[in-house]
Amino acid sequence: MTAGFRNCFFAVSIAVIGITYSKAEDTTFELPGLDGKPLNALDVGDKKAVVLFFISPYCPTSNNFGPAMNEIAAEFRGQFTFHFIHSDKGVREQDILQHASMMSIEDPILHDADQALAKHLGATITPETIVLDEEGQVLYRGRINDLYLGPTNRQQEATTHDLKTALTQILSEQKIAVTETEPVGCKISGLK
Repeated sequence: MTAGFRNCFFAVSIAVIGITYSKAEDTTFELPGLDGKPLNALDVGDKKAVVLFFISPYCPTSNNFGPAMNEIAAEFRGQFTFHFIHSDKGVREQDILQHASMMSIEDPILHDADQALAKHLGATITPETIVLDEEGQVLYRGRINDLYLGPTNRQQEATTHDLKTALTQILSEQKIAVTETEPVGCKISGLK
């Protein structure tokens, strides 16, 4: 074995080990739930994918999407794992609890206090949805639907249902027609 080949083999081996290690590290984000117990936010479980809703008790737009998020979660709960994520800097536990009650959320609510998950996934807005497969690959990111065309431009009702369409396409193993849309809402506070 030549020295050049040995060095190349060693470099490739280190790169593969590094990729494997970072992949395993990237797919585990344990965040505390309302009961204080940690839960891996990216764990698909025995479902097709995990759906993350980034929400805020301080964002009226996010709050207005509560019924749509709950409706989607109820419709697809058997096939997907749903987590509601609070990533606002300094959000109080009391506010998270009141918000959960106000929105009648039935799925796990997780507190991303250090904003590590939001930063890792590039989430910046509430509400924003990110759907990931079991390998941590983003299948869809963006808005829930087009109820809001801008921060203060609300339609009477949504005309496109981007998230619902993406989830339906995932279930039917079709190529997702639209994998990314622009979320409309409030910036996740304190995110740098």
